[in-house]
Amino acid sequence: MNLPNKLTILRVIMIPFFVFFLLYQGGTNSTFRWIAAIVFIVASLTDMLDGKIARKYNLVTNFGKFMDPLADKLLVCSGLICLIELGQLPAWMVILIISREFIISGFRLVASDNGVVIAASYWGKFKTTFQMIAVVLLIVNIPALALITNLCVWAALVLTIISLVDYIAKNHKILTEGSM
Repeated sequence: MNLPNKLTILRVIMIPFFVFFLLYQGGTNSTFRWIAAIVFIVASLTDMLDGKIARKYNLVTNFGKFMDPLADKLLVCSGLICLIELGQLPAWMVILIISREFIISGFRLVASDNGVVIAASYWGKFKTTFQMIAVVLLIVNIPALALITNLCVWAALVLTIISLVDYIAKNHKILTEGSM
């Protein structure tokens, strides 16, 4: 169990705390929302940190390859679902985002059965970054930042769709021919 894998596990462990603080008192307690934002930011930063450490020190493991993207999806999806509960995001938008995650995970599963590894694309990384920024902005809910928050939410949605189309276009042979 190396440091990058411990950071990934830490990110997963932080999710229930993040959800608790965000939803405490129906999301009306601003102090707890700020704590939720800090927990989410720290968890998000562990995503960047574990990848850098793993690549720099050649600590890439199969566990990390599997758990790191799963931990990211769990963190972001938890935030998005909580924001539906708090009435800050429409369910259709979150369904689109989560559907993309299932589709890409399915592609990766089929690819791995064929011995092919589908690396994360830049579109996927941009998508994750904008999703994380949008979640933080929605959590802190600062009226003066409403326009920026809305732009980030819509950018995250557009990047979600672009990254899905990009994955499908680049990897459609996985499903049609069984290999690349």
